[in-house]
Amino acid sequence: MIVTLPWPDKGLSPNARLHWAPKAKLKATARNEAFVQTVLALGVKGLRCNQYEGTEKLPVTITFYPPDNRLRDDDNMVGSFKAYRDGIADALGIDDRRFRPHYFFEDSAKPGKIIVELGDK
Repeated sequence: MIVTLPWPDKGLSPNARLHWAPKAKLKATARNEAFVQTVLALGVKGLRCNQYEGTEKLPVTITFYPPDNRLRDDDNMVGSFKAYRDGIADALGIDDRRFRPHYFFEDSAKPGKIIVELGDK
């Protein structure tokens, strides 16, 4: 299953110095966006099957396509992805600690995006 998400708001970066209230709103919005996009990717049949039940690790490939050529730290990109990760786990009905993530950092693409592939390729 593939979920395509928009580039995260700069306020979600671990380096952002936001007051907790606006940051909490950004996190909630991002988490909800990931939830909705994951549900859409699953489709009606996917919501009814329990393919992600169990306790085994779930391989997840996360590929970042920044919106421009500015230099970015990979650890900040991963940190900015956290709310999305939680939303995906919510939609699947699992704890995100089951994810076995593999991160890839690609050249810029307009608009910026993050592509998440769940399961083996």
